[in-house]
Amino acid sequence: MVNKNPYADYMKMWSEFKPASMPNMMNMGSMPNMMNMQSMPNMLDQNQMMSYFRRNAEAFSAASSVMTDGAQMVSRRQAELMRTNVEQMLKAAKDMMGTGSPEINTTKQAELAKSMFETSLSNMREMSELVTKSGFEAFDVINKRAAESLEEISKITKAA
Repeated sequence: MVNKNPYADYMKMWSEFKPASMPNMMNMGSMPNMMNMQSMPNMLDQNQMMSYFRRNAEAFSAASSVMTDGAQMVSRRQAELMRTNVEQMLKAAKDMMGTGSPEINTTKQAELAKSMFETSLSNMREMSELVTKSGFEAFDVINKRAAESLEEISKITKAA
């Protein structure tokens, strides 16, 4: 039994499909003709279109700035937390070296491990909140522009 590709007939049909109303888009010589198609409604003049794309680019640029600022804030905060953790570890090591009793050192190590675990969880939660906040701020910028864009398109199509 030979397995036949069930989509081969469809792919052949689509590859041979050439609508009569559209010029061959792969033929670069027909591009000027495609631009002059009478069937396409003229919804936007060139200035409106350029303004529309400029506002989209500005929104993406603002969202990118928000994300960059957020990443810098997270990096700075991580550096601060790392410095604090190293200082705590050095202080704890110094305290343990000062006392000679293994029982006291074991208790201090257990307290240090518990403290470091709780601090790490708190720090991870803080980092997660910072990243989430930054992401939501960037999303809000893009979401606002998308809503404005839909309103603009709706007004333009109603006017046309």
